[in-house]
Amino acid sequence: MSWRNKKLILVFCVIILFFSGSLVLVRCGQSTSNRKEAVNEYVGDQACISCHKAEYGQWQLSDHYKAMQPATDSTVLGDFNNVTYTADGITSRFFKKGGKFFINTQGPDGQNHDYEIKYTFGYYPLQQYLVAFDRGRMQATRQSWNSKDKKWFQQYAGQKIAATDWLHWTGNGQNWNTMCAECHSTNLKKNYNSETDTYNTTFSVLTVSCEACHGPAKSHIDYVNGSDYKNGNHIAGSYLRAPKNSTQLAQIQTCFPCHARKSNISADLKNSNEILDDYIPDIPTTEHFYADGQANDEDYTYTSFLQSKMYNRGVKCSNCHNPHTGKLLVAGNGVCLQCHDKKYDAPSHTFHTINTDGAACKNCHMPGKYYMGNDWRNDHTFRVPRPDLSVTYGTPNACNNCHTNKSAQWASDAVVKWFGPTRPHHFSEDLIPGSKLDAGSQAHLMRLIQDTATPSIVQAAAVQYLSNAPGDNNATALIQEFSNKDAQVRYRAVTGLSSFSPGLWKDAIQPMLVDKVRAVRIAAANLVLSANDRELIAGLGTAYTNALQELEANVLYQTDFSAGDVIAADYYLKLKNYDKAESFYLKGLQKDDQMNYARLNLSTVYNLKGNNQAALQTLLDAARIDPKNDRIYFNLALLYNELQQPDNVEKSLQKAISLKSANPRVYYNYGILLQQKKQYTPAEQQYKKALELAPADADINYALCVLYLQQNNPAAARSYAQTLKKYYPGDQRFFQLWQQLGLL
Repeated sequence: MSWRNKKLILVFCVIILFFSGSLVLVRCGQSTSNRKEAVNEYVGDQACISCHKAEYGQWQLSDHYKAMQPATDSTVLGDFNNVTYTADGITSRFFKKGGKFFINTQGPDGQNHDYEIKYTFGYYPLQQYLVAFDRGRMQATRQSWNSKDKKWFQQYAGQKIAATDWLHWTGNGQNWNTMCAECHSTNLKKNYNSETDTYNTTFSVLTVSCEACHGPAKSHIDYVNGSDYKNGNHIAGSYLRAPKNSTQLAQIQTCFPCHARKSNISADLKNSNEILDDYIPDIPTTEHFYADGQANDEDYTYTSFLQSKMYNRGVKCSNCHNPHTGKLLVAGNGVCLQCHDKKYDAPSHTFHTINTDGAACKNCHMPGKYYMGNDWRNDHTFRVPRPDLSVTYGTPNACNNCHTNKSAQWASDAVVKWFGPTRPHHFSEDLIPGSKLDAGSQAHLMRLIQDTATPSIVQAAAVQYLSNAPGDNNATALIQEFSNKDAQVRYRAVTGLSSFSPGLWKDAIQPMLVDKVRAVRIAAANLVLSANDRELIAGLGTAYTNALQELEANVLYQTDFSAGDVIAADYYLKLKNYDKAESFYLKGLQKDDQMNYARLNLSTVYNLKGNNQAALQTLLDAARIDPKNDRIYFNLALLYNELQQPDNVEKSLQKAISLKSANPRVYYNYGILLQQKKQYTPAEQQYKKALELAPADADINYALCVLYLQQNNPAAARSYAQTLKKYYPGDQRFFQLWQQLGLL
C-alpha cells in the first residue's frame, strides 16, 4: 500500500491501567531448620485479631478497610430513599427493594433499567457503587455519592456519554475487573479468558486487608502456634513482611503497586526487588504531568514522590503516615516538624500568619487538585514554589493557586523580595525546555541525563523526550543508557530507539534481551520484532526467542482492555499472523467502537490478506467517525495508490496536508506524486516540509537528491547527499549517488 514497501504505518499504543496491580509480597526470615517450607496461603484478617488487636482496630478506621464492602445498611452512605438525580441528560432513581439497594439508570441499550448494587467502592470523600453483569463483569456506576456534602454527583460532569461509548458506565472503561479490582481487594486474581471474553475474578478478602501488605499468613500462624516458635527456632517464610520497619525501597515497593499509575506486565508476578519485573510505572512527561513534573492527572503519588528531595534523603511512607489508619502521624505542619526545624513554621519563612492556609506547609510544597469530581489529592513532589518558571513557561505554582487574582509576575516579585534574586537550580529548569522537543531541547535533556543529581525517574523522562528531540547522536546517547543502573532509564532508552533506524542500534541490543529486568527484555524484544529484519533476528538466537515469549505473555495479559486487544493485534501483525491480528483488532473495536487506530491497522491486515475492499471500507468508516484525523487520509492515499485511483490519492494527501499533518511521510509521498507529474517546484516544497519534520530521514534526503539531479543541479543535490553520508555512512544504497557527486 506504500509506493516503497506497501505497508501502512503500524500504530503502537501503550496501555495504562489505572488502579491495577497486586501487592509485592516478599517472604523474609532465615531458616535454622532443614524441614521443607510449606506452601503459604491467605487466611483472612480474622486470623490476625488475637495477636494484633490494636493494629486491627486502627485498620478498621482506614480507607483500606472500606475499600470494598457488601452493600448493606451499615456500609451504604448514599441516599437510596427513592430519590432521583438528573445529570447530562440522564435521570437516575435510587431506591431499596426487599432490603437491597437499586439504581434505575441508563443501560447499554440506551434505556433505563433497574440494577442491584452489589458492593460499595470507597468511602470518603466519595463512594461509588458496583453492579454485577454477565460474563463475570462488574461495573462502577457513574453516579457517585459525595460523602462530604451528602449529595449525588456525576463523575465527568458536563460530558454526555453515549450508551455505546467505551466510557459509559457499562463499558470497558468503567469495568471493575480491569480498572479497579486489584487495589480494592486482597490477593485478587483477574482470571480473564480472551477467547470467551469472560472473567472468573477471585479474591481472598473482599477489601484491602492485613495480608495485602504483610503477605499470606498461614505459614506465620502455623509457626506461632507450633513448637518451633516456642523453642526459638526461626523457620523461613514464617515471619510476615513488616513494611514499617523495612528499608525505604522495600516499603515503597509494598505501597507502590496501588499508589502508582502504571501498567502490569503479567499475571505471573516475580516479586523481585525490581519493580519493572512486574510493573511499568508512569514517568513525569507531559502526557500526565505538567512540563515541570508536577502532577496534571491522577498519578497516585509514586512518580511524584520519586522526583522529590524527600525520596532522595531516604524518607518513606511511614515517616508521615500511620500504616494502619493511613492518616498523618501528626496533624497539620506538625508532621513536617518531625524532621524540619521550627523556623520553617514561622512568618519569617512563610510570610503568612501562623495557622492560616497560607502558612500550611502542604499548600506551598504539596499543591493539589481535585480528581474524580471531589477527591482532593496533594502533589508529592514536595517542591519549592517557582512562580518565575510560571512567568517564563506558564507552568503552575502554589502561590497563584491561592492568589488567583494576582499574576505569576506578582508572585515572582514577592519571592525575589523575600528570598533574593537567585534560586537553587532545580531539574525542572531543564525538564521544561527539554519537553518542548525543539532545537534547544537536546542540550537540556543531555544535562538531565548526565547529571547524577537528577532523580532517576526524571532521567527516564528525559531519555523518552530525547528519542523525539531534534539533534545529532541522540541514538548514541540512548544506547549509552543501556548501562544505567536504573531499570526505568534502561527501559525508556530501549523503547526510545523505535524512532531510529535499526542500523543505529542493532549491534548493541543483544544485552538488553537478556537484561536482569523483565520490562527491559520485553521492550528489547518488541524493538527487534518491529525492525522486521530476519538476519538480525537469526543472529540474536535464543536471547531473542526467550524475550519474545515474555513479550507475548505481556500483550496477552492485557487483552481484557480494548487498547490491550490492539497491542496484541499489533504484535501478531508484526509476526505476520494476520488471522490473529484481525481477531484482536475486531475484539478491541467491540469493546470500543470509537478506537480508530484499531481500524487503521485492521485495514492493513485486510490489505495484506488481499481484501482491499474491506480495507477501504474500514478506512472510510474511520474517516466518518473522525474526519479530522490526518492519518486516516494518508492511509487512504496509500490504499488508493494500490487500487490505481490517482485522483483519490491526490485528494487524500491534500486532505491530510490541510489537517496540518505532523507525519513527514504525507509530504514525502505527495512530493513523489508531484515529481512524477514533473511539477518539480511544488515537489521540492513538499520534500522540504517533510525534511523539517524529519531532518535525517534517508528517503526524504535521497528524494531531494534525485529531484535536483533531474533538474541538472548537482550542487543542490550534494548538500542532501552529505546528510545521507553523515547519518548512513555504510549504507550501500547510496554509494553510487555519493560516487556520482564526488563524495567517495
